[in-house]
Amino acid sequence: MRRADRLFELIQILRRARASITAAQLAEKLEVTPRTVYRDIATLMAMRVPIEGAAGVCYIMRPGYDLPPLMFDHEEVEAIVVGLELLRRTGDKGLEAAARRVNAKIADALPSARETELDDGRFVVSRFGAPEPETADMSMLRHAVRNDHVVSLEYQDEQGNQTTRTVLPLAVIYYTELTVLAAWCELSRDFRHFRAYRIMSCADTGILFSDRAANLRQSWHEQLRMPPRQLAETKNKRPTNHTTICQNQHQWRVRPAI
Repeated sequence: MRRADRLFELIQILRRARASITAAQLAEKLEVTPRTVYRDIATLMAMRVPIEGAAGVCYIMRPGYDLPPLMFDHEEVEAIVVGLELLRRTGDKGLEAAARRVNAKIADALPSARETELDDGRFVVSRFGAPEPETADMSMLRHAVRNDHVVSLEYQDEQGNQTTRTVLPLAVIYYTELTVLAAWCELSRDFRHFRAYRIMSCADTGILFSDRAANLRQSWHEQLRMPPRQLAETKNKRPTNHTTICQNQHQWRVRPAI
């Protein structure tokens, strides 16, 4: 490990530590000798990093210290470039805008000599992917997923039939050529995957289901892992009152049946 990287990692360890830490413990984490730790600590103190302690005792960092600009190695920069480019294939304009902001922040953090690594064209990702949904507000749907808000949506099936549904959004799934909203659907009384391009309109009701969101997501993930035959058998055995939703003081509670 380069000394600059080791100093950065040493700062990270001290910032994360909830109590004082000895040079021996730091040496074990960094895979160096305690003598090297003493030298590195002295260097950081000389740079006015707020570390308190002394050799042979222990060290602690005073709270409130902000790290210097981010340091990325070449592979980490390449991973960022490819990841941000892949976001353009989701068809989610909100995520694309966020990716551009991330790119700008990283460019500011990199040394000027390395800024070109972010956009020099050495790593290219195909732009072909999911189309941008014309009527679904993906930013709102992601907000609802993030904050466990019940959503009302108008959905059109393959035959063109349109239905109004109340759903509890659990996740947004980005396939190569398709974006899907995974949710518990009150109309179907089951987990459903809604294709974003078939969502004609959607609205955040502001009603929370946070107290049961974790259980619902766990059940959904369990179903995803089930073989089709086992999943069918499970659905056939499930009681009709698999989920009960009660509105009480503007909060919906989702209670999976035992």
